Amino acid sequence: MQKIVGIRFKPAGKVYYFDPQQIYLKVTDKVIVETARGVEFGEVASKVGYMEEGELKHPIKPVIRKATYRDEKTHLKNLEKAENALAICEEQIQKHQLNMKLINCEYTFDNSKVIFYFTADGRIDFRELVKDLAAIFKIRIELRQIGVRDEAKTLGGIGPCGCGLCCNKWMGDFQPVSIKMAKEQGLSLNPTKISGICGRLLCCLQFEQDCYEENLSELPSVGQKVKIQDGMASVVKLNPLMKKLTVKMDSDNHLYKEISVEDILEVKPKERNCPCKNKEAKLSKKELEELKHLENDKFSNKDDF
Repeated sequence: MQKIVGIRFKPAGKVYYFDPQQIYLKVTDKVIVETARGVEFGEVASKVGYMEEGELKHPIKPVIRKATYRDEKTHLKNLEKAENALAICEEQIQKHQLNMKLINCEYTFDNSKVIFYFTADGRIDFRELVKDLAAIFKIRIELRQIGVRDEAKTLGGIGPCGCGLCCNKWMGDFQPVSIKMAKEQGLSLNPTKISGICGRLLCCLQFEQDCYEENLSELPSVGQKVKIQDGMASVVKLNPLMKKLTVKMDSDNHLYKEISVEDILEVKPKERNCPCKNKEAKLSKKELEELKHLENDKFSNKDDF
């Protein structure tokens, strides 16, 4: 068993595991740790615990010490320096006429490197930009291209629900979101209605997915035949959260009924040409490509701690 403690380096950032050694740590303590990119300033995000060594992706690095008052002042000073560096880098980007959007900048705690994060539509040749920045700052320069989801997480904003972005407020890491989730939740496949301000699928689709999957497993599919007390009927609509469904009676095409799972006496096997299997057929090729694009995020922030 490996002794571990979770450390976070940014507000609502991903939690990374380190070896606390013999240091007594509690949540919200500030610490200095050794990372893959140098010495860093972080905050304890979880209690000290134990984990099987096989569950760890790679050997974990140690916590060096609890942060002192001087360490905290150094961290605040680095944040101020990062703001100035951001303005300087923006000027250099305009000078080189590069088609890139600068998002954020940060210094490592030991001032051994300054990292600039940016977004762009494709790959950017920034070799000359790096040379100029290195001449200005006199330290190692790293430019990192990130995805639009990482951009939204960094900058924050207001989501379609009217609340602050989950990724910026509390989500430590992104979870995979797919068009299939939107379909199973009965949402419109209109890209403007199921995408967030980042232009990708709403992260909240994933939050309720387990509940939908569990309830849908107990319901027949749209188009299937079911037997109820009044006779045979076809399922035309599902309400997974309430475990209810709307059926059209075979005896009267104009008669619709809302029933619960308990009202079903028998479910007939799916037919080959069941409408539930051809939902995507109603969409054009262009619309399908646009929906698939919502799932993709070509550039993503690496685990560099």
